[in-house]
This record gives sequence, structure tokens and C-alpha cells, in this order.
Amino acid sequence: MRPGPRNLITDVEGLLVGNASDDRLKSGVTVVTAAEPFTAAVDVRGGAPGTRETDLLEPGKLVSQVDALVLSGGSSFGLDAASGVSDGLRAQGRGFPAGPARVPIVPAAILFDLANGGAKDWDENPYRGLGRTALSAAGVDFALGTEGAGTGANTATLKGGLGSASLVLDNGATVGAVVAVNAIGMATVPGGRNFLAGMLELDGEFGGLGAGTGPLEPFSPDYIKRGPAKPLENTTIAVVATDLALDKAAAKRMAAIAHDGMARALYPAHTRFDGDLVFTASTGKREMESDRDALGMMVEQAAANCLARAIARAVFSARPRPGDNLPCWSGLPGAV
Repeated sequence: MRPGPRNLITDVEGLLVGNASDDRLKSGVTVVTAAEPFTAAVDVRGGAPGTRETDLLEPGKLVSQVDALVLSGGSSFGLDAASGVSDGLRAQGRGFPAGPARVPIVPAAILFDLANGGAKDWDENPYRGLGRTALSAAGVDFALGTEGAGTGANTATLKGGLGSASLVLDNGATVGAVVAVNAIGMATVPGGRNFLAGMLELDGEFGGLGAGTGPLEPFSPDYIKRGPAKPLENTTIAVVATDLALDKAAAKRMAAIAHDGMARALYPAHTRFDGDLVFTASTGKREMESDRDALGMMVEQAAANCLARAIARAVFSARPRPGDNLPCWSGLPGAV
């Protein structure tokens, strides 16, 4: 197994990602879309989620495919980013046929970045415009770190951000992840630069330091947000994807297993104060092989590992901006 050529979720054939950021606002939006509708599912593990149109992703619901998935800052205000994406898709003639109309299907999830020092004194919700801008920017290449939905994100000790990673399986199938990391917990070992996901790193993608040493205590106040970033101001939201054809039930299973990647890269994860959520996107460009159970298990574990690596890459790639209330990994002594 190896990373795809970009080491981004867009190594999954058919997927496009667009970012829109506002440095004054210290927030932004990330959109995952494709030229054609794709199968999607969702799994929520955190105790404080914020979502739009996620119920329709459950197996057995009428709509089987979506036009885009949205990750946004802004807490509940950020859910309006999906409206901007929907506007842009409607202008393209996209959407679920409903009588004489077409209705774009755009599930969304948000993270809380309203207390990060950015200007939040808007008269009109800015996220609808950011959503449409992010859709317009969608392509196969996109920036990581202080970008898109990760623009204003923080972890317990360092700036968070937007991360992505991919993996090409031995049979040629591709798995990828994109994540906005705004966790209550930490992504590095206490007091060090090593990433908790270090044992999963490929090709030095987040510093090449390897796994840290020493046990983690069951709980310590040093592991969670304090001061300007408080325990109610968190959430890690992600999309994992594959080019394999999955139905909604299999896609939901993939989202559920992918959450293991959060637990491998963040400590603590899935707390009552996080809204941790994972979407799955399946483009269906490649058919499942005969041994569906074995391949399905392989894809699920690959998704978890991609998500863990993407989380570390998000923190590794964050860059300083005026008014930050936490340092970047790149500013730590000895960091590259």
C-alpha cells in the first residue's frame, strides 16, 4: 500500500474539493463534490454534533446519492454554507429530480470556532457566500492547514486545521480522507512534537518523527482545551472516501470504522464535548471484487488509517495568522 499521487482525498477518482477561507473571520468552508452524484453515509460519535440533512443518509431512506458534502466552521451559522453550495449546484442544473424542480442534496456538518479571536460581528451570515465560493474552487488540488473549514480550528495545545491523506490498496482501489481538526484533545504526545498517529506515517508526511513514547494517563487536564479555548468549543469533522461501489449500508459501516482513526490520532476523542462526525463518499468508479467481506474490511481499516494521518497532517500544516490564541506545530522548538 502507498499514498496516492497527491496524498489527498481527490486521489479517489471523481472527487473534487474546494476551500474558501476568511482570515478576518478566522473561519471557512470545505466542500467535497463530484461531477456526478455519489453514495454517502454518516456516523456521529461525539456528544455535541451540528448537522444538516444527515437523516436522509441512513440506509432505507429514499435518496441514495448526494451532490456534495460540506464541512464548515461557524457553529450553527456555518450550516448556511450548504445553502450557498446548493445555490451553486442548482445553477449548474444539479439535484434530485422532484417534479419540475431539481433539488441539490447537500448534507453538512459544522465545528465551533466562534471563540478563536476572529471577527464575528457580521450583519449578514457570511457562510452562504463562503459555501458558494468553496464550490466554485472545487478541483483535484487544494491546500492543507489553515484553510477551508480548518481556518480557525484549534486542538488542546496547538492550532488545528484541514488535513487530507490517501492510500492505494494492493488491488488498485483508492481510499482517502479530508478532515477539519478542532478537537478538545491533543494530536501530539504530551510535552513533545511527535504525533500520536506517528506509527501510521508514510513518507515523512508529517515530520518523520515516528511515534512518541510513554503512556497516556486515562485523563489529565493538560490533555484538553483550557483558557481561551474551552471544553464546549470543539469538534472534528471528516469525509472518508473510496472509488469502490458501496451501498449506503456499507458506506455507513466504513464511516463507523473510520472513527477509529480519530482515536488513533487524538487524545481524548469522541468526548461529550465534541461533535465528532465522519461522512463516507463512494464514487462507484470501481466494482467490488468477489470476496466482498475481506475487501470491505480492508477498505474500512484503510479509511481509519487515512483519517488518522489526515488529522496529523492538518496540525502539521497549520500556519500562524494574526490574533491566533494557540501556537502552530511549525513554531515548536525543533519543528520543521
